[in-house]
Amino acid sequence: MRGKIVHQHRRFFLKTALAGTGSVLLSGCMGSTLGNLPAGQVQPGEQPLTTGEVIGTGGVRVGLLLPLSSKGGSTSIGTVFKNSATLALQSFPSADVQLLVKDTGGTAEGGRAAAQAAIAEGAELILGPIFSPAVSGAGTAARATGVPVIAFSTDTSVAARNVYLLSFLPEGDVKRIIGYANSQQKSSYAALIPDGTYGAVVEAAFRQEVGRGTGRIASIQRYKMTGSDTSDLVAKTNALKPVMNNIDALFVPAGGGVPALVVQTLVSQNANLGRVKLLGSGQWDTPQVKNNPVLAGSWFAGPDDKGFAAFAQRYQSTFGAIPPRNASLVYDGVTLAAGLIRSAGQQRFQQSILTNRDGFIGIDGLFRFQSNGLNQRGLAVYQITGKGTQVISPAPRDFRSGF
Repeated sequence: MRGKIVHQHRRFFLKTALAGTGSVLLSGCMGSTLGNLPAGQVQPGEQPLTTGEVIGTGGVRVGLLLPLSSKGGSTSIGTVFKNSATLALQSFPSADVQLLVKDTGGTAEGGRAAAQAAIAEGAELILGPIFSPAVSGAGTAARATGVPVIAFSTDTSVAARNVYLLSFLPEGDVKRIIGYANSQQKSSYAALIPDGTYGAVVEAAFRQEVGRGTGRIASIQRYKMTGSDTSDLVAKTNALKPVMNNIDALFVPAGGGVPALVVQTLVSQNANLGRVKLLGSGQWDTPQVKNNPVLAGSWFAGPDDKGFAAFAQRYQSTFGAIPPRNASLVYDGVTLAAGLIRSAGQQRFQQSILTNRDGFIGIDGLFRFQSNGLNQRGLAVYQITGKGTQVISPAPRDFRSGF
């Protein structure tokens, strides 16, 4: 933040109960005058009538845009995110928040219509959508009114001024894991990267981060995968054999069954893996990867998992199912909104507040928004044991260094 406020800043802390596991903190750089501002609450009788589902009874309205009727099976993630939002308000019973749940259908048109409906009903902030077309549509509608959007897509092309992404972004994963590998004297890299938008983003970040150190890139192989057809992945993995004796790090960002297949393919070709460290991304943060003995000793970057473990346990006890890894995003989004309402008064959702340089700490650790809509996260580096993981480089607790 700039101007007079920066000279007398203080940190505020918001505690939200996590079922017997302590608390999650949301912290940020706030001007010393912010705590004295009135809450700016509008009496419910003065607000427009709402349509559809509403979660919470607070005086400040926030739109929650989710794919609740979309085709292709994505309605389930919409339901999970709605459950997580409900859990956030249950954990923060004094929150002055009323969530206006709107269905995007997962489309750009649906996102635009949902945002318009929420804003017309008094929403001061939009949480969601999840999928990039709907984020694009919602962003268009919100920009026309100045209402900020905090979305959950990993597609960085939809980020913009006042359209912030709270998701786990591939660039952050790459920066953390390659930066750590550089610090551990890894100097010669190869990579197996999937074709497509995700792969293009990852490759650009990979090249940039290797270039920050003293290392070099010996080979980048790009593979195509259609459904369960792994033939091109196997072929491109075999194409790495000539450089395996000359590298000390192999970057495989894709998760699922990809990392194990890569290792098995190299072993079957008698490649020398003894001095090569396998590196991964946040896509590896699944039981399938973390519990695979074939991958023992490999490293990947991901958010602090202590908070998520407590969240997942509470989610399962409440809703009877294990939540996906990204379900915590909406929990942090709702909690962030509630914290800013309580701590920042009438300035609560202004750009200077949302992009404060100290950031916030939620279930998934440290994060902050940039003015271009992207985020930075404090990630840990994990080593796979074959029966889970162990932290070999903890997630930072502030942005004072390393960013």
